[in-house]
Amino acid sequence: MKILVIQQKMIGDVLTTSLLFELLRKKYPEAELHYLINSHTYPVVEHHPFIDKFVFCTPEIEKSTLKFLAFIKTIRSENYDTVIDVYSIISSTLISVFSKAKVKIAYYKSYNALFISNPIERLNTPKNNASLAIENRIKLLEPLDISFKKTIFPKIYLTNKEVETAKQFLEQSNINLNKPLFMISVLGSSTNKTYPHKYMASLLDHVSETNKDIQLLFNYIPKQKEDARLIYKETLESTKNQIYFEVLGKNLREFIAITSLCDTLIGNEGGANNIAKALDLPTFTIFSPFINKKNWFGDNEKKKHTAVHLLDFIDYDREKAKQDPGGFYKLFKTEYIITKLTAFIKKLDL
Repeated sequence: MKILVIQQKMIGDVLTTSLLFELLRKKYPEAELHYLINSHTYPVVEHHPFIDKFVFCTPEIEKSTLKFLAFIKTIRSENYDTVIDVYSIISSTLISVFSKAKVKIAYYKSYNALFISNPIERLNTPKNNASLAIENRIKLLEPLDISFKKTIFPKIYLTNKEVETAKQFLEQSNINLNKPLFMISVLGSSTNKTYPHKYMASLLDHVSETNKDIQLLFNYIPKQKEDARLIYKETLESTKNQIYFEVLGKNLREFIAITSLCDTLIGNEGGANNIAKALDLPTFTIFSPFINKKNWFGDNEKKKHTAVHLLDFIDYDREKAKQDPGGFYKLFKTEYIITKLTAFIKKLDL
């Protein structure tokens, strides 16, 4: 049996979908399992023990009709028995349809219903206390006689060498690994998913005051460096002394290894939070006012993780927040968050 799982685009999506391979391997131990992803997301699933082969969709393939058609031809030559299209957009539907697979599973869409053997309706409310992101993915396995029995979470697999190299890097950067080390997701993937700079700086000041031994690392990509610096500049001098602004990995895999050595990750919802959870680190997540918190945070995570959303404190229409995320972010005062953040840090038992 040969199975292809399709999940393109975002790092968090690719990481979350990877949990399906553990379930597929358990049900079909002899199956050949392939994962179609965008090439830039590979670091979060590298060394995954249940994935036999990665199929990369590159930017060149996405931008060229001729290269995309050649790509589909390559997929067709693999002779898959089953295709599970988690991405479920038009391009991935085309890949699925022309794959020759007898079983084609995808989320129900108006454009794919006639071409997919098993269109699956998404859940709007979790049935098993997990996040909708996890429950809806596992629901895609129902046609293969795999049902939701207990929550499993995605995992990231690092080598001993990667972890040791990260340790050496941090020690050379004057980080004391015997003292608390927090990774701070200071920026979201976009402005409308980023807690206001002044508010974030205020939260960091609170973290600093809570424990003078805490060392703070910032997570940002090169094009976000100046925005991250603005937050750094807004903090108190005493907080700045605990921030190691320039200490970060040169690539995503290095960031993952560095994060694995932290005590927690705190900050904006996004790929970094998913990575920290997959490393089994406790997380404190701030959701954008327009995001559905249930999509990415389940009740069964509350023992280890904390997530805050403006709707936890005041009532409003998320559709209005989608039109004006900046305005609603201004309503998300630090006073709402600090009590929960204090309790979260205390629970870490540093």
